[in-house]
Amino acid sequence: MRDQVDVLTFDLYGTVVDMQSGLVDVAAPYLKSKGWTGNPNSFVTWWRRTHFENSMIDALVDRGHTPYREIGHGAVAYTLERAGIAYTMDEVRALVSSIERLRPFDDVVATLTRLKGRYRLAILSNGDPDMLKNAGPYIGFEFDDVISIATSGYFKPHFATYRKAVEILKTPVGRCMHVANHAFDCIGAKAAGMKACFINRRRRPYGASPHQPDIVVADFKELAETLA
Repeated sequence: MRDQVDVLTFDLYGTVVDMQSGLVDVAAPYLKSKGWTGNPNSFVTWWRRTHFENSMIDALVDRGHTPYREIGHGAVAYTLERAGIAYTMDEVRALVSSIERLRPFDDVVATLTRLKGRYRLAILSNGDPDMLKNAGPYIGFEFDDVISIATSGYFKPHFATYRKAVEILKTPVGRCMHVANHAFDCIGAKAAGMKACFINRRRRPYGASPHQPDIVVADFKELAETLA
């Protein structure tokens, strides 16, 4: 596999940065200030699932791309309403903006540093271009390329997102491997002709998709051992 790949593209949210824990850390004190006694982890899961669902609806409706941030505002507002929490739009915007300050998993930077000399490393994210730019200092690693799906006008796992990334990278699609913690993202990459690595941090089955990953690893440390 090392000899078959020149470029590694990485999902950002949940793969490079710890989205669930990071958002729980932000949401917990806010929810407490509102007197909400539920589980902040569950709140963030509702938020993220709603965001994902609305992103998929946006791509499938195909009537123009809605920015990731705007999808996020709608998802948080919906989740707060579902939880019975009164809110202002300034509070919603503040919660969503915290996505830009998420930190990487502990094993990420060391692994990327090992891989950098051998491969071209790129982010391929559903985030808006300015969100990805703002996230850079918090990640603590400089990627060779940072690509927002806004360049294609569709959210992953739409076919166009991966093919547009390959066009930008000027690399044959079969020489690119997409790395993601989400099965849907690996499935999209494989369907588009890329290779895929499934980072199974959550220890969940991949599923019986015809688009199986080329590599399955438990974390970034194992990724380094496999590809470095």
